[in-house]
Amino acid sequence: MRNLLAGTRLSGDRVLQSTGLPMDVRLMRLTATALLLVFATVLLCSAGNWVLRHPAFVLRAITVQGDVTHNNALTLRANTAPRLTGNFLTLDLAQARSAFEAVPWVRHAVVRREFPNRLRVVLQEHQPEALWGTESEPRLVNSLGEVFEANVGDLEQADLPRLSGPDGQSALVLAMYRELLGVLQPLDMAVEQLHLSGRGGWRAVLDSGAALELGRGTPQEVVARTQRFVATLTQVASRYGRRVNTLEFADLRHNDGYALRLRGVSTLAQDSTKK
Repeated sequence: MRNLLAGTRLSGDRVLQSTGLPMDVRLMRLTATALLLVFATVLLCSAGNWVLRHPAFVLRAITVQGDVTHNNALTLRANTAPRLTGNFLTLDLAQARSAFEAVPWVRHAVVRREFPNRLRVVLQEHQPEALWGTESEPRLVNSLGEVFEANVGDLEQADLPRLSGPDGQSALVLAMYRELLGVLQPLDMAVEQLHLSGRGGWRAVLDSGAALELGRGTPQEVVARTQRFVATLTQVASRYGRRVNTLEFADLRHNDGYALRLRGVSTLAQDSTKK
């Protein structure tokens, strides 16, 4: 038989009729699926809000460990509480860390959650090694050469040196200060002030009150000039019946030697290699 019905095909002795669901049935199924998804979404949101607002997740305590020499519970609470928003689950840990690191003397903070409603904070404080800038500036340099602001009145050490220089050069100035301490040790003198000018010139004031113009150059060149000065100062001072503690001023910027002023004496001393 050649007249076949549309939508049918022969397979052996069987005739398969292609059929489909009515449009209204398919629409009803799609509508039911969509409503089910909406209901599930609303249910999940409601459950999430219930969990977020549950009293069990309200922050109950913050445990602080580490360096707390310059801060106590009252100062930490006053400085951080306004910036800690949310509960145990919603608190932004990065924001909390920034809040603690904004507290004076705090260099670094690590903030962790402790289930179900506590925070643990580990603080690292700045270790001051020198004052920085002018006397009116409440800035210090830590042991890593970083400048930070703090209440200078909280310092336990009353004899910190004062360093100064261009912005971003605090680590270099601190490194030079440490070098000069070792170089001047044979004279039983220490650096009280050290300044690096914008043009790269170094100037030091010793604890004896003497001023040293160290000149420009690489740190190695400046240290080498200072070493030659230290090696010959005792000999030069003795020529005039003076001791090294009578030194008032020395200019090390000369290529072949240095100029100095002893208390009551002024002279020009050649480098030891020239004498």
